[in-house]
Amino acid sequence: MAKLDDFAFLDATAQAELVRRREVKAIELVDAAIERIERLNPTLNAVVTPMYEQARTAATGELPDGPFAGVPFLLKDLLASYGGVRMTSGSSFLRDFVPDHDSELVTRLKRSGLIIIGKTNAPEFGLLPTTEPRLFGPCRNPWDTGRTTGGSSGGSAAAVAAGLVPMAHGNDGGGSIRIPASCCGLFGLKPTRARNPLGPDYGDLFSGLVVDHALTRSVRDSAALLDATSGPDVGDPYWAPPPVRPFLQEVGADPGRLRIAFTTAAATDVAVHADCVSAVHDAVALCADLGHEVVEAAPAVPGELVVQAFITLWSAGCTWAIDGMALLTGRTPTPDQFEPLTWALYEMGRQQSASAYLLALTALQGMSREIARFLVDCDVWLTPTLAEPPVPLGTFDSPPENPLQGLFRAATFLPFTPVCNFTGQPAMSVPLFWNSEGLPVGTHFIGRFGDEATLFRLAAQLEAARPWAGRRPPVSA
Repeated sequence: MAKLDDFAFLDATAQAELVRRREVKAIELVDAAIERIERLNPTLNAVVTPMYEQARTAATGELPDGPFAGVPFLLKDLLASYGGVRMTSGSSFLRDFVPDHDSELVTRLKRSGLIIIGKTNAPEFGLLPTTEPRLFGPCRNPWDTGRTTGGSSGGSAAAVAAGLVPMAHGNDGGGSIRIPASCCGLFGLKPTRARNPLGPDYGDLFSGLVVDHALTRSVRDSAALLDATSGPDVGDPYWAPPPVRPFLQEVGADPGRLRIAFTTAAATDVAVHADCVSAVHDAVALCADLGHEVVEAAPAVPGELVVQAFITLWSAGCTWAIDGMALLTGRTPTPDQFEPLTWALYEMGRQQSASAYLLALTALQGMSREIARFLVDCDVWLTPTLAEPPVPLGTFDSPPENPLQGLFRAATFLPFTPVCNFTGQPAMSVPLFWNSEGLPVGTHFIGRFGDEATLFRLAAQLEAARPWAGRRPPVSA
């Protein structure tokens, strides 16, 4: 299988170029990806729904004239529906749910030429920053199989890191692209709110917290994919400011001399691990070497208020998701069909008043304005992605007597990423640092609303200065 493995760590752009030049057939790429899934997935548990028959049919048919024609891809088992294929959302309640249509994002992914070969593991309803659903069992980090992949796009991250596919779908409501990117040593960009469509099923999710994109190995793949999928859909309630030019043209463009503010302190006052602090200081030094102005500064954010407001939206969103799926399936939710944390969050959401929800939203929007004003005087805000390196599996378990324990433990793990979900700003986790245990520790860069362009320019510069593509996790051979 040496020839098949030759494809494993090429990025999607390089794989597509092989197909375009007719040096490789799409079915060869698909079969190579399937072979690696069958060989490595028993260890990783990253892919939970194989779609090999559909993939092989697509690979041997006429390919769309898209930028990724013939490239294998994995779809996260949450939010993005693929007609005729089950979508469980990581929940026993939906183990047999099969949508009858493609979401608009999936339509655009297919149009780009990507061949979807399966669906990836995710925590129940994407609620936790780890991928350990009761339905499918834990996904394992290819850098250390006893550690979390992060979540909620952990299955996608593990698959890309181990070379099963060059990139995979993710979505992000509190960090769910950036968290697993940090844990698995990948590039993970959360686009601006409403950059990608959520239709036809949703206008927005949790008042705009959630956005779709992908986990990628290279910066150029992320940019090119966003070009292929972004833009408003018919009936969208709002959409992101259109880019000046294609995002791919920003990759390799001179970012100029940026003013970058950095902090290693969390607004919630949780402790930040020394490795995560070191990762930021390393990035600060690299950015300064590249000619950027770097200053230590942070906006004034009342951490406790933000956490309370975010949990109000999160719990209400959980209740909405379960009640919505109950209406769709005609089934009555009962506690035994859900994990204890999910059901506790569901009941918390049922107790929220409409006024409490709107007050929480007002508080978060007020903080958004504070952060936006902060970014008037600087181009990028640099923080740790997470407060800890990848933690052991089981860290976010909740005992029956305290079903919300995992949620509150999660708040100490990710004090930095959710801010960009309530502000709507683009942000990226960049794999610039590995600790003494050989674990990846991402670095978090936040851009102005609508300004993915600056992030892509900076990311490409960092990628050229400190290449990460050659790094291979132990579970990849």
